[in-house]
Amino acid sequence: MADPKGFLKEGREVASRRPVETRVKDWNEVYPDGIGRALLPIISKQASRCMDCGIPFCHQGCPLGNIIPEWNDLVWRDDWTGAMERLHATNNFPEFTGRLCPAPCETACVLGINQDPVTIKNVEVSIIDRAFESGGVTPQAPEWLTGKRVAVVGSGPAGLAAAQQLTRAGHTVAVYERADKIGGLLRYGIPEFKMEKAHVDRRLDQMRREGTVFRAGVDVGVDISADDLRDRFDAVVLTIGSTLPRDLPVPGREFGGIHQAMEFLPQANRVAVGEEVEDQILATGKNVVIIGGGDTGADCLGTSIRQGAASITQLEIMARPGTERPAGQPWPTYPMTFKVSSAHEEGGDRVYAVSTTEFLGDEDGNVRALRLVEVDAKFQPVPGTEREIPAELVLFAMGFVGPQREGLVEQFGVELDERGNVKRDNGYATSVDGVFCAGDAGRGQSLIVWAIAEGRSAAASVDRFLTGATNLPAPIPPTARPLMA
Repeated sequence: MADPKGFLKEGREVASRRPVETRVKDWNEVYPDGIGRALLPIISKQASRCMDCGIPFCHQGCPLGNIIPEWNDLVWRDDWTGAMERLHATNNFPEFTGRLCPAPCETACVLGINQDPVTIKNVEVSIIDRAFESGGVTPQAPEWLTGKRVAVVGSGPAGLAAAQQLTRAGHTVAVYERADKIGGLLRYGIPEFKMEKAHVDRRLDQMRREGTVFRAGVDVGVDISADDLRDRFDAVVLTIGSTLPRDLPVPGREFGGIHQAMEFLPQANRVAVGEEVEDQILATGKNVVIIGGGDTGADCLGTSIRQGAASITQLEIMARPGTERPAGQPWPTYPMTFKVSSAHEEGGDRVYAVSTTEFLGDEDGNVRALRLVEVDAKFQPVPGTEREIPAELVLFAMGFVGPQREGLVEQFGVELDERGNVKRDNGYATSVDGVFCAGDAGRGQSLIVWAIAEGRSAAASVDRFLTGATNLPAPIPPTARPLMA
């Protein structure tokens, strides 16, 4: 194990971010030279805090089954190559999860019972960033080809994980993406200041050299039919995500200036990497209101700050959570606690326990304000608390309600469950023979770590379907759920 007394000698420490006044002037990651480099001076001591528990509950917190105590120990011993190999044994893309995952492994850390938990996520990203910089991440091409062809529809984390696993198993894999570049929400939904797209590109380069074929700008169900795809391939994996955004049908919804977050963020992400966007939705000089208090709302906040918004208010219908773990959400479950993202450090106001009742417009048909009311614990309006706040740009960041049905899903004819997601059996197979589904399209809106875990698991099922057996790992069944109270 790492230092047996490490957790007694060292406290939790995280990397320092760039000063707010500096980082809001660009779109680079908020850590100097990237988080991996920023962490190097402190990460060995942080890895030493791992207790190598008899029962490491961090494994239960992580759906990938990351072997966390082992790579903590290897980092402490300065065996970075061994740490990278142990990390890759369970996770195809630790550079993504190390930046984007909310780290349920840390809230399940045994040390977290009475101290601050180990900085698991930071150790993870330090390992993989150092591995890329040293040239340690190399293609793992298959030893032989099976002659079987697999189509993966959608290039988010679930699709990429499934594709890489199946390619390494010897199948010929083509990934279809309707956007003009591969990456799904990793590319166009995540701002540069959270994860620069160079991290996506370098992993895609590895996958190409392993043999995975990428076909961007192809909308399955429009440019190619589901029947054509099934004729060309021996199996199809649907990893199309949960892309239907939750709407807010209140009076005034039709006014201009009211947009879904995924209309706003992809445009900003394109501009941040030098692309031109016509009629871009901009926060510049506007009073911006973001409805939704989660990660997507924080992404809208950081983006609006960098675009020069006049003011930004983020609304959340839930009451403000406390800073300590609630009694009803005991260790090792994932608690609802007050969190401050890098974007929240940069500005904006957060207003809790409120509900929007109406949008107000100007004479040109554009939104000028919204009317809200405070709500109680049952989300019922509190009389006498109505008020208006100015808003020339309103962004909905309230989550997603399922995959798009029109086109691809309808053409494949897969059965849906009661929530409108693609129905799967215990092996990720849909109701249509040879068609599988992984990620948010089947699970519903979830975390990146669950998407990767489902992609890996679905790949194992596809491999078994094609060859009769598999050596690929399957970390979770589709019925697995997070540790919740």
